[in-house]
Amino acid sequence: MNTTSSRPTHLRTWLITGATSGIGRELTLQALKNGDTVAALARDTSPLDELAQAHGERLLLIRADVRDERAVRDAVEGTVARFGRIDVVANNAGYGLFGAVEEASDPQARAVFDTNVFGVLNVLRATLPVLRAQRSGHILQGSSVYGQSAHPGVGLLAATKYAVEGLSDALAAEIAPLGIKVTIIQPGMTATPFLANLDVAAGLSDYDRTVRQVQKGIGELPPSAFSAAERIAAGIRTAVDSPNPPLRLALGASSTTAMRPALEARIADLEGWQHLTEAVDSP
Repeated sequence: MNTTSSRPTHLRTWLITGATSGIGRELTLQALKNGDTVAALARDTSPLDELAQAHGERLLLIRADVRDERAVRDAVEGTVARFGRIDVVANNAGYGLFGAVEEASDPQARAVFDTNVFGVLNVLRATLPVLRAQRSGHILQGSSVYGQSAHPGVGLLAATKYAVEGLSDALAAEIAPLGIKVTIIQPGMTATPFLANLDVAAGLSDYDRTVRQVQKGIGELPPSAFSAAERIAAGIRTAVDSPNPPLRLALGASSTTAMRPALEARIADLEGWQHLTEAVDSP
């Protein structure tokens, strides 16, 4: 049954993965405060039980692991059955892996890709048929500063975010004619449980001067270095409210501080080696 008919037409239905902590939780809270309806997905939704009691039918809690394609499809079907539509898909679930590229084990590397990349694809495959039928919707792809930059220790995490950004570039062009928008969300350092939940690779002493020094530096950052999750979520909602949202949205000064030099370095290499780039075309 479509229960949205009595709601004002400007209100939205959100499907949010990773909804129980950090940015996902803040998006859930702010959407509900705005009067929107939310399907909140997580492997364990119990942290949202009190919120569900307070908001009744406007919050649907769904236990689902984004790595499980069938579970995600069932979650989307349940969302449409409850609310009739999906307006915003916040592809937010993910976690980090810290360690040198060589240090990360094969199971660790595959596990982080299973959640951060293949989990994203599972959500897209399940929600896009709904959005295409509606000829409307907005997909928020959870990336980070590491979607455009990297430093020692975050190679595998950055690899997953680079993958998300690459597929999102293509996706945005593919679905724009269908009335569906895409925004890649690139937060900088944010005060969430993300760092506390990092998987850490076994260390090799040869990387003590690089990876371990970065790890030490991150651990010594003051609270002021981290953006508040509620302000990140508010920035995301501002973009969703815009009639012309950006394809990429950097949030937090630390995001631009890291990404700008990385982007400028790419341009410098492109221009600095242009003579060789063009020389390979000559007979």
